[in-house]
Order: sequence, then C-alpha cells, then structure tokens
Amino acid sequence: MRLPRLLAAAGLVALIGLPLPAQAADDTTIAHVEPSADGVRVLVSVPPGADVDLSSVAVEIDGFPTTSTAEPAGGQKIERTTILAIDTSKSMAGPRFEAAKAAASAYLATVPADVKVGIVTFDGQVEEALLPTTDRAAATAVLPGLELSGGTRLYNGVLAATEMAGDEGQRSILVLSDGADTSKTKLTTVIRAIETSRALVDVVSLDQDGALSELTSLSEAGNGTVISAEPEALTAAFSAEAQVLARQILVSATLPTQVETRESNVVVTMRSGAQTLTAEAFVPIRDQGYRAPSSVRLPSQDQGLMLPEWGKWAALALVGVGLLGFLAALLSGFTKRELTAEERVNLYAAGAGATGTGAAPGRASGQTLAQAKGAAESVLKRNKSLEARIAKRLEAAGSDMRASEWLLTHLGVVLVAGLAGLLIGKGNFVVGLIFILLGVVLPWLWLGRKRKKRLKQFETLLPDTLQLMSGSLSAGLSLAQSIDTIVREGSEPIAGEFKRVLVETRLGVTIEDAMEGITERFDSKDFAWIVMAIRIQRQVGGNLGELLDTVAVTIREREYMRRQVRALAAEGKLSGYVLGGLPPGFMLFLVLTKPDYVGVLFDTPLGLAMLGGGLVLLSVGAFWMSRLVKVEV
Repeated sequence: MRLPRLLAAAGLVALIGLPLPAQAADDTTIAHVEPSADGVRVLVSVPPGADVDLSSVAVEIDGFPTTSTAEPAGGQKIERTTILAIDTSKSMAGPRFEAAKAAASAYLATVPADVKVGIVTFDGQVEEALLPTTDRAAATAVLPGLELSGGTRLYNGVLAATEMAGDEGQRSILVLSDGADTSKTKLTTVIRAIETSRALVDVVSLDQDGALSELTSLSEAGNGTVISAEPEALTAAFSAEAQVLARQILVSATLPTQVETRESNVVVTMRSGAQTLTAEAFVPIRDQGYRAPSSVRLPSQDQGLMLPEWGKWAALALVGVGLLGFLAALLSGFTKRELTAEERVNLYAAGAGATGTGAAPGRASGQTLAQAKGAAESVLKRNKSLEARIAKRLEAAGSDMRASEWLLTHLGVVLVAGLAGLLIGKGNFVVGLIFILLGVVLPWLWLGRKRKKRLKQFETLLPDTLQLMSGSLSAGLSLAQSIDTIVREGSEPIAGEFKRVLVETRLGVTIEDAMEGITERFDSKDFAWIVMAIRIQRQVGGNLGELLDTVAVTIREREYMRRQVRALAAEGKLSGYVLGGLPPGFMLFLVLTKPDYVGVLFDTPLGLAMLGGGLVLLSVGAFWMSRLVKVEV
C-alpha cells in the first residue's frame, strides 16, 4: 500500500510545484530537505514548548530505517534565509508604523544568528532596503530610516522578496500588510513565482478584512499561514515567527542502499517527554541531475534508450503519420480482380465498358491491404445486416466504395483520432476516449450529410426534370427516349440515376421497376408518386405528359412550402444547435485546457453521477427542441 501513496504524493508535488512542508497532526513539520555528500539533511520544525531528546531521533526513507544524527539548527551548517516584506504605504501612518518597526526589531533580536535576513519595503514603489545578511546591526539600522509613501504594491513587493530569497537552502518570507494591492500585477503571477521559488510564505495581516482572500492565496502558495494581528500584538506575532526558526532541528541521515530513486518518502520521529513527534514528507533526496540505475529503470532504459518527453509524443506522431499513409494507400490504390455483375452495370453506366476484368476504384494495392480487405469482407459476411446498412448508406451518399473498404477506412479514422486525442491531451485518457468517440461518430455523420445534400439536390431538380420529360413526351418521344434526353441534358444526380435506369432496362428490368430503384436509393416520396403515376398510366392509359406536368406543379408548390417552413424554423434550429452543442463543447475545452478543474467529474462517483444526469437532461432537451422545430411538409 506504500507505493500507491508515494506515487500519488509524487504526482501532487509535481502538479502544484510546491516543495514541502508535510505537516503531521502534532504540528511537527519538515521545513526543508537537501541532498548532501553522504545522504540528506533535513530541517524539522517542532512545536512550541517541545523538549526534544536528540538521541531519540529516527529516520525512515521509503520505509527503510537508516542511521541519523540530530542537532539544533545553527552555526551555518545549512543555509537559512528569511525576507521581511514590510508595507510602507501611508495607511500605516501613526501607531501602526511604529508598531511595525518595533515588531521587526523584535524579530531581528529573536531570529537565530546564522539566519540571513533581508528587508523589502513596498508602497507606490518597491525598494530592497537590505540584502540578506547576518549583520544584525546593519539590519537594525535600516528600520529607523523607513519612510511612508502613497500606494500599496503588495504583489510586486512579494515578487521582489522571492527574488531576494534566492534558491539555496531554506527560504522563508514574512509579509506585513494592512491593505489590498493597488498595482496592475496579477495575483496568479505572484502565486506562480512563489511556487517556483519554493519559499515558505507567512503573512501578517494588520487590521484588515477586505484582502484576506488574496493574502490567504499567497500564504497557501508558499505553504504558510495568515496571521491576523492588532498593532499592539505585532511584536508577539513577529517574535513567534522568529522562534519557529530558533526551534528547528537539523537531522543528517544516510541513504539506504535499497533506495535508488531521486524522490522518496522521508519520516522523522523523535521523543519529547512522553510524547512522540512525527514529521513526514515526499521530497527529493538526490540532486536534480540524478539518474536511477538500471535496476529501477524501465525495460526500454535497460537497452540504453532513454527518450525525452518530447520523444514520446514524436513517436506517437510518427505512428499517426503511418496510419494516415495506410489510409491514403487504401483509398488511392488499385488492384485488378474479377468484377461482380453489379460493378459491371455501374461501370457500364459510367461509360467504362463491361469487360470481364478491370480496375475497381478504391481497391488497395499490395498483399497486406488485400488481406485486410479480405478480413473485413469475412466479418461483413457473418453480419449481413451490417453490410446491408453500410452499402445502403454508401449508395445513398453516391460513394463508389464497397462496404469492406468503408469498414477499413472507418477503422483507420478511429485509430488516427485516438492518437490525435492522446497527442493533444498529452496522454490524457479521457481526451483520447473523446476523440475515439468522435472518430466513431463523425464518419457516419459525414455520410448522412452527403446523403441529405444529394437528396436535396435531387428533389430540387425533380420539377424541371419532369417538365423536360413531359415536353419530350409531348413532342412524340417514347418514355425511354425521354429518359435518354434527361441523361444527355440533365444535371447530377438526376442524370446519373436515369442513366442507371436505361442500363437496367437494357438488361431486362422493366422501366417501372428500374425507376422504383431510384425511389429506394433516395427514399423520395415525391419520386415515388411519379413512379406510381407512370405505373397507373401504363395500365389504364391516358396523357402521361399532362399527368407529369400536374405532378411537377404539385412538387414545385410543396418545395416552395418546404423552403418557407425551413426559413421560419431556421432560428429555432440554430438555437437548438447552440444550446445542444455548447455544454459538450465547453466540457471538451475545459478537458483540454484545465484538466485538473474538471478531473473530479471523472474520478469520483458523485462526478460521474452528475455527468450522467447532465447527459440525460441534455439529451431530453435536444430531443424536445428537435421535435418543436421539425415540421413535416
């Protein structure tokens, strides 16, 4: 059970970028850890009044006990730096400012002699009044010369303090302020700087409530606290902060031979009278450039190959490019084979002749692609309903692809979409799953859109086609000759479909049955009426030209009404698209940009329940709006 906890702690440290301190229930904390030549040195802060038995200090690293020694922190055995950031705005005038200077003097008198102290002041400007030094006389001499001015550049003062603290040893910042920031610096910029500096930030809030949330954010970024104090209590507050440094214990420990990682869990226990104090933290125990030995590397590292982080994504990108190449070869390759009877009819209708063999469009070249198509065809043969649905959609969309080719193409799209999701989401499984779902759904939607567009074009040209057919019949041509006239003078998709009718009639199919095929392929009620009228006329007789004129007028009026309804319902449809697409679109945006913010929805039962409920409500709302704006004409 230790390993999952360590991994979780490591992920947390890596995500928020904070150093330590890990705080136990008894307020004993690990304030700082740094690697040494023969192990690690750990600074432990103990509670007030604790009388620690230094000989009782014990250390465990990654669960393995190790030898250790303990002594009071001091004597410059480990570098410690603290920065006082003091508010010198005009709101501090009077007893407040005098109390602040007295508190700073008390802090300088209490803080251990080996701790370097620096002073930063902020008002309308930020001034580095004293660089970090152990010269207490120089620090004390700075305080009487502090002057007040207008403005409160609190955030800039904290930024200057983090820079002055440096990046060596234990670093702490003590901020004193009585007002909100008046600069244009963003709070997020200051928080990011504190997290990067890994300095402990404590804030003393003097007689204020309005800016406590901002001060709390600053202290939380530095793993510190906000202390609210009155002017007369400032000295006690500053002295208490200085005593924290005075109570620290320096523990030196050797690294167990079993531990070969750069970061590990460190537990320090010690006795204080009858009480046992414990401090624990997951911290770096070796230098930044340390590389784990082969015994703890991944198999790929054992072979001497160590890819950087960008190399992993480059490898995924190469795999995606390979899949795209496979998809392109699948769509553009050709291979000769025996054509089926249906394909001969289609080729004949297209004007390619009816030879026994030929280049079948969309057939992939190469043995591998042929095997892949064979596997897809065998799958479809075991599921005739799926093959029929795919073939019907492809035919309605005007595609020349076969069902097996579409299945392979769809599979390639799903794989490429999954890889794209992993690349965009930087390995996030949820983002990859979303893209896979998009890869599954979007090709079908694309086919449906092509079918609707083709059907719309067909129905738009139908009245003019009927008038052309009626005129041909009135001029004395037969029905077959009038259809040939449409083939020669008509536009797609009408011309192609009527050409197929002619080809089928030449193969022995009746002209009514051949035209019924157009009705089935387009699922057009208007053309179904035309076929019905032709059947009735051929059985009972009559003037087919006049009949077709009447049907053309009816269809044109229905198309006019359909367009009018479509225009009136456009606003409602657009509202439905926006309201239905906004929640999932915004969720996808948050998953890509703020995965930590929405991650709780996918990681907790309550979050999953909320997602399910939202999906159900969204589906019901989308269905209800679609019924409201849909008008049958």
